[in-house]
Amino acid sequence: MTVTHAQIEAKLARHASRVRALRKLILAWFRREGRAFRWRDADASNYVRVVSEILLQRTRADTVAAFFPRFLKRFPGWGHLAAAGEEEMRAFLEPIGLWRRKASSLRALGQEMQRRKGRFPCTRTEIEALPGIGQYIANAILLLCHGQPQPLLDVNMARVLERIFGPRQMVDIRYDPYLQILARRVVGKGNPVKLNWAILDLAAMICTPRDPKCPQCPLVSTCKFARTRSRALET
Repeated sequence: MTVTHAQIEAKLARHASRVRALRKLILAWFRREGRAFRWRDADASNYVRVVSEILLQRTRADTVAAFFPRFLKRFPGWGHLAAAGEEEMRAFLEPIGLWRRKASSLRALGQEMQRRKGRFPCTRTEIEALPGIGQYIANAILLLCHGQPQPLLDVNMARVLERIFGPRQMVDIRYDPYLQILARRVVGKGNPVKLNWAILDLAAMICTPRDPKCPQCPLVSTCKFARTRSRALET
């Protein structure tokens, strides 16, 4: 049965207090335990932030962090990416997987952004028309470059939200209205950037796909999954 947006909004309205609690608890945890990466520095440029998000797709953050300083030294701007050769990009990207796709996306985007003098368009439609830009990177650009409260919704954020609030309806995250509305509701107030980072860090460090560390989770008191898991372990 298809659930309408109005029904989803009504369901989430009943969870308003839990959403507020999530924001408060996870930001407090993030201040103590959040990871530090070059692309999260206060002085990180839009180039650094967007390129890092492209590299992070389907790749662990620690893996990207290990070679990112060397990558930035060789490719410090859009023009350097635009002029990069395939073999040179391969040397950097092959170890992290999907290197052909990422190299192609980075070179094509570098050429377009060089033409645009490094300025991203402001609307989602225009951003998604850029080469190699899908929903996730468009969200990242709107969030990190334009200050709009957009979710960095991937399988990791989805896992955290589904464990707390319940499962999505569709396999593909990009088209699931429940997850899309929920994720926007969660990061829509307060500090959207840090809320996104906090959820992603929690997914990587605590709310892992296998053997999650529920007793260490700041959200354990409001998590459906943790309650169900605890009862199962007791029986």
